[in-house]
Amino acid sequence: MQAPSSSYPVSASILMVAAMAILGVIDNVVVLLAETIGLWQFQLTRTLMMLPLIGGMSLIGLGGLRPQRLGAVILRSVLVATALMFYFSALAVMPIAQALAGLFTSPMFVLLISSLGMGQRIGIWRILAVVVGFAGILCVLQPDPQDFDFKVLLPVAGGFFYALGAVTTRHMCAGESTVVLLGALVIALGLAGSAGLIGLAAFPSETVSGPAGFVTRGWVWPMSEAIPWVMVQAVGSSLAVFMLIKAYQLGEPSYVSVFEYSVMIFGPLFAWAALGQPVGMMQIAGIALIATAGSVIALRSG
Repeated sequence: MQAPSSSYPVSASILMVAAMAILGVIDNVVVLLAETIGLWQFQLTRTLMMLPLIGGMSLIGLGGLRPQRLGAVILRSVLVATALMFYFSALAVMPIAQALAGLFTSPMFVLLISSLGMGQRIGIWRILAVVVGFAGILCVLQPDPQDFDFKVLLPVAGGFFYALGAVTTRHMCAGESTVVLLGALVIALGLAGSAGLIGLAAFPSETVSGPAGFVTRGWVWPMSEAIPWVMVQAVGSSLAVFMLIKAYQLGEPSYVSVFEYSVMIFGPLFAWAALGQPVGMMQIAGIALIATAGSVIALRSG
């Protein structure tokens, strides 16, 4: 695996690994948030905290805030926001290793969408990578055919919509600034949070305590216990995305994207050390298979 000589592979890889380390830690706080507030309130309050930070990114020269193709940016934002809503919902009801494994099926979905939906030719290595990745998914999620729980599909649905967002980004939003795409995504998440809160206020459902009620919980007040964790998520996400942006600016995307899979080490490791979430040998093997498959797809596509 060689990076192009015109890029800065060492700096790019360090930044990407640092970004994934931050995300791997802060995504675990969703479990703590899910104890007291709901998904929709979390997204709305996090958006209100992140928007000033994104405005600051633009002010220091990381990118403009005016989209070139508004419709494409909106479509991309809706798709990625939907993916992240599935992902955060999964974090509340399953270990982060399973949630990340489902989300990182996106490279396989991108390959299938590009091949079946857009007629692009793919080689034997990427076909084998899809098979290996699917085996990894089964190892991590460990679905029980006799007592199937549809919750295991939440992160996989996130991976599918994330793949649609990636294809849209590549083919419709290539000329947009990263700050525009990030800002539009955060706004879409905030609007989704607002819509969910309005819907739950109009059609209230039975309140379930703890993480099980994360998706169906309306506005909770006071939220003094949750505010510090929302702030950690907002600041950490902004910092990590800044590093991620810089990594892709410094390095070849097909090379840099391989290092994104380091989050599948940091996330479960922190969850095990801080929250006591177990990670079995079968799940470790599955994570390795998914990371290998995604890396092969990224490098062969590059």
